[in-house]
Amino acid sequence: MNKGNKDAAETNIFVVGLEPFNLRLLQSVRHADRYAFHGLLSYEEVSAAARFDLEALLDKARGILRNFDGSIDAIVGYWDFPTVLMMPILRREFGVRGATLESVLRCEHKYWARQLQAEVVRDETPEFRLVDPFDTGAAEKLDLPYPFWLKPIKAHSSLLGFRVASRADLDEALEKTRRGIHRFAEPMDVIMGYADLPDDIRAIGGASCIAEAIISSGQQCTLEGYVFEGEVEVYGIIDSIRGPNRSSLERYEYPTALPQEVKDRMIASAKKVVTHAGLDDTPFNMEFFYHEKRDAISLLEVNVRISKSHSPLFDKVEGVPHKEVMLDVALGRKPDFPARRGRFRYAAKFMPRIYGDRGDERVRNVPDEARLREIEAAFPGSEIQLHVEEGMRLADSSHSDAYSYELGAVFMGAQSRAGLRREFARLWDRVGLTFEEDS
Repeated sequence: MNKGNKDAAETNIFVVGLEPFNLRLLQSVRHADRYAFHGLLSYEEVSAAARFDLEALLDKARGILRNFDGSIDAIVGYWDFPTVLMMPILRREFGVRGATLESVLRCEHKYWARQLQAEVVRDETPEFRLVDPFDTGAAEKLDLPYPFWLKPIKAHSSLLGFRVASRADLDEALEKTRRGIHRFAEPMDVIMGYADLPDDIRAIGGASCIAEAIISSGQQCTLEGYVFEGEVEVYGIIDSIRGPNRSSLERYEYPTALPQEVKDRMIASAKKVVTHAGLDDTPFNMEFFYHEKRDAISLLEVNVRISKSHSPLFDKVEGVPHKEVMLDVALGRKPDFPARRGRFRYAAKFMPRIYGDRGDERVRNVPDEARLREIEAAFPGSEIQLHVEEGMRLADSSHSDAYSYELGAVFMGAQSRAGLRREFARLWDRVGLTFEEDS
């Protein structure tokens, strides 16, 4: 149960995986002077770890909370798996607001989510199949036409997600999945053990995969919204622009360039999906594709959290990061968002990448922190985070997918979309990374 008096001047908010960049954003929300932010587990433990020992992580978090001398007013987080599925367990045990574990699983368990989405937005849900990667006959049993995606029922950051265009691709994807899926399967099995699940879903182990038809032929976007006391609101839509391989994300732009009529259709679908899942008292984001030639929309996925990548974009355009929405909902207050007080009309997160089989190359000419701050000063409103260090092999980066290596994240604001891209090109040229073959 909560300790202390919730009417006290200081409101204690525990943030899973709290780190300096996002702490600064949290401290810039309205009423931040009333909040005390406390880290609950480290970023390395909940995102970057090579293995997630879920019971040990939960026990460590419980110990921190039990030993805290004060009220526990909210438990929040913005990281993907396993954070998004740990929070409902901890909230339930410590009596704070948030969505139930079962409702979160209805959105985050990819196979279960597709089943439920097909019940309410059938025309927007791709064909899908359950796949056991450890079944020696899995390839022969899979009757989905090429090309399709193969991915675990739960992972994060597109890890172990494969675009499969042939039987050879499928065999390779299954082999790589078998080698790497336990990093996600083990904690997923633990989490599912805490939930009250239908028998058919409980029978699906964490090492299972989903194959689904590819729907990435249109404009991708993400709706950011929340459910508060049963009411669903969508407050912003961000465009996602993919790279030349049509798989890896190169940037996010806010606000969307989509027509209002298309936005309205997506919002209507989002409300059906989260209501059907039983979500309440939580932020969410939902990814769609718009196929202009067919005037059709397709639902990619639902995440029961805010997107941390979008928070600086809202900050630049609205004047307040949408972490404020996460905090308001967790504290039982209806959000007042968007704020409409930002200094820029448009904002973007750029994710510069190296494509192809270049894992043996080493990164050179990586600017130090002082140089990065100089570059930021030359481009007002910019923030640079590099994911590489001097001399590191690209293959050793934890920021990669099956087809590319993400070198960093650059947040920028501008008064036009063209201005965003022009200024980023100038900024990245000054960063000046180079690459050389490993000798």
